[in-house]
Amino acid sequence: MRTAQITRTTKETDIRLTLNLDGTGKSEIHSGVGFLDHMLTLFAKHGRFDLDLTCNGDTEVDDHHSVEDIGIALGQAFEQALGDKRGIVRYGSFILPMDETLILSAVDISGRSYLNYDLQIPTQKVGTFDTELAEEFFLGFVRNANLTLHLKQLEGKNSHHIIEGTFKSFGRTMKQAVAIDEAYRDEIPSTKGVL
Repeated sequence: MRTAQITRTTKETDIRLTLNLDGTGKSEIHSGVGFLDHMLTLFAKHGRFDLDLTCNGDTEVDDHHSVEDIGIALGQAFEQALGDKRGIVRYGSFILPMDETLILSAVDISGRSYLNYDLQIPTQKVGTFDTELAEEFFLGFVRNANLTLHLKQLEGKNSHHIIEGTFKSFGRTMKQAVAIDEAYRDEIPSTKGVL
């Protein structure tokens, strides 16, 4: 079973996370950041990942530490759950429309961390959420999941739609990439023999 349990405790956050890559999209998210709860619920649903997460963070300061550290913990969970990555498809991509917004995401579970974040979010806030924190979440994720992720806004004007479309597209893309390719179930998907 491709699962992970992550505990991350710092002076700024206390995170408990469980992940099942072969789930049904069930989630229970209590991050302390309402907008991020919504985004991670969408990510789990569209990726068909079972995800339980609680975070007690220093949100009295701001949401930065919680959002970044949750990205780190979720990246660690994917790295742990994937193990040696034997049999995975490895690559995934998805173009997701959401009203006026169109988001492209593409991933290579390569063992090399890189983020190309090309979103033009027009407002500094969505509700109380600082929109610049979306990039911090994805940076934390890719650095700890050890993968290459491209996020590109092809169209979009509404900040909520842009970020929501990104998390939905990200979920669909990860679902493709972590899927087991039955024809290559016992192989590492690399000519190097390791990812």
